[in-house]
Amino acid sequence: MTGVSFGIATALGVLAAVGAVVVPVAMRSTVVGVGTALAGAAGVLAGGAALAGDSFSVALPEVLPLSGVLFTVDALSGLFIAVIGGVAVAAGVYGISYARNGLDSRPVQAVFPLFVVAMLLVPAAGSVGTFLVCWELMALTSLLLVVAEHRRRAEVAQAGRWYAVMTHLGFVAVLSGLLVFVAHASGDSFPALREADLSPGAASVVFGVTLAGFASKAGIVPLHAWLPRAHPEAPSHVSALMSAAMVTLGVYGIVRVGFDLLGGGERWWWLLVLGLGAVSAVYGILQAAMSTDVKRLLGQSTTENMGLVLVGVGAAGLFASSGNRVLAGLALAAALLHVINHAAFKTLLFLAAGSVLHGTHSRELDELGGLRPRMPVTTAAFGLGALAASALPPGTAFVSEWLLLQALIHGLPASGVAAAIAMPVAVAAVALTAGLAVATFVKAFGVGFLAKPRSAAAEQAHESPPGMLVGMGLAGAACVVLAVLPTVVLPAVASATGIAVGTGDAAASGAVTLQLAGVTGSLSPLMLALALVAGVVVVVGVLRFVAVRRARREVRLWDCGGGPMSARMEYTATSFAEPLQRVFDDVVQPETDVDVSHHEESRYLVQAVEYRRRVPDRIERRLYEPVLAVVSAWGRVGRRLATGSVHRYLGYGFYTVCAALILLAVTR
Repeated sequence: MTGVSFGIATALGVLAAVGAVVVPVAMRSTVVGVGTALAGAAGVLAGGAALAGDSFSVALPEVLPLSGVLFTVDALSGLFIAVIGGVAVAAGVYGISYARNGLDSRPVQAVFPLFVVAMLLVPAAGSVGTFLVCWELMALTSLLLVVAEHRRRAEVAQAGRWYAVMTHLGFVAVLSGLLVFVAHASGDSFPALREADLSPGAASVVFGVTLAGFASKAGIVPLHAWLPRAHPEAPSHVSALMSAAMVTLGVYGIVRVGFDLLGGGERWWWLLVLGLGAVSAVYGILQAAMSTDVKRLLGQSTTENMGLVLVGVGAAGLFASSGNRVLAGLALAAALLHVINHAAFKTLLFLAAGSVLHGTHSRELDELGGLRPRMPVTTAAFGLGALAASALPPGTAFVSEWLLLQALIHGLPASGVAAAIAMPVAVAAVALTAGLAVATFVKAFGVGFLAKPRSAAAEQAHESPPGMLVGMGLAGAACVVLAVLPTVVLPAVASATGIAVGTGDAAASGAVTLQLAGVTGSLSPLMLALALVAGVVVVVGVLRFVAVRRARREVRLWDCGGGPMSARMEYTATSFAEPLQRVFDDVVQPETDVDVSHHEESRYLVQAVEYRRRVPDRIERRLYEPVLAVVSAWGRVGRRLATGSVHRYLGYGFYTVCAALILLAVTR
């Protein structure tokens, strides 16, 4: 079942790409969208079958020289294949209508299903050579999609350059680490790597270098600079695939190499992973809270959620290194469940943001507002996604973050000194992140969709076509199911954790009430959701009953004598985030600029006051700008060396060969 479904998914994706080339433009987006959605559905079936225990392996030694091609799908691979397939279904259906808005050219449409195929192949790779080829194919196809609209906006080309550099530096890191690994093994297949004889130092080098590459793909601080640039500039259904599916493969790489291939490794590995995750979670949501671009906000939220996932992965490694398999399984199950939950609500949020962009041609929250009566379905979809991402009951992320907190809290008395310090810090980071996430998405939903429109574009907004609404509906349905019935996927998650930490027992059991296995704790998401709905119904019913018993009168709202309220009197995204900015002023370090214009007749008479605020990425400024300055200076020096003289170039070659010979003579 796994092999057949996986083969069908790959074939459908390739056929959709071929169809994009041969069919006329009127049918192109339909063929590609339907083909991609069907490929995603087949991927979900393949992943589900693998999670149920039906493993799959196929070797194609003639395809690649030296190493050949090896695909192996186990439960861990199956979970990520199912996640990618589910996101592809919603994005494919959504893209049928969305791509007709100037994105139906042959190159863009042909690359879109190939990107999905490449992502499906990455977790199925069973050897280093196969993995690296599929990883690079995923990077190249996603890069082409990021720059799809480079002719429309200059920012797209800049985002493409950042993404190209960062993703290929990450690829070099992964390549270097895995080559060191292969040098100590009898072959490049994953079974051979599991039997490799590595010293502790060599294993640490392999893990550290590959961690840098995989963390870059996951958007982990400080290797996150590409993410808030590339995700906003890509087409929205591509942004959903990148943010909800592609970044999770960085997590897959860390789990596969650290737990499965290296066997768990040193304790400090996982302290490092946990620390990177905690910093990324807090820093990512702080940046999102300050952002006024809705797609950039969602991209920075991805950094936050991948940070939370790495907190769970790091905690699982710490518990496994101390022999506590129960807590290790609980922490890793929480991390993998959050991968699934994040894929669902981030797909919904990016698709809803694309709907807003389609209906208003704007991503700026300060220019939106008043969309609820004009775009009711999109408003409901974004509201559901905002609730899911806020970690509030009955939101989707609530269950996975609750499981993560349970693992961290129960790990306090069962850990050593290092973990006893790390666990309270991690708990504080998760709690702070949850609170900031609520504020961030209240800002995004309230400012962007409620109150009065702040621009002509918002006043003239219109609802999206049916295909886009259906795509959002599919993602929304997944969010609802995962929020109230997480027991549907927890047994599958247990199969994946068994590959990594050696325990295949479910972290929690029960059809309605989640009862934690091995530790004290229980939660009933369904009953909690029903109680909240019942409470809302009772309150609304009482208010309506009281209102009916009294005579109604229409009066103007109290306005302090200032006249009717206007859109200029509303909170903007900037003003909403200003109190948070003051609290975290030392962290975000905002830049403010006030321009005062005076009348020509007198400097004492003010004509206008203009206030501007910018919240730059502090890490980018302190880390990347100096590096870019050095590279730019090196480039200027290089131009002096490249004079165009052939004689000088021959001299460079001669001196280089002489230096190499001298070095060999001295060192041998």
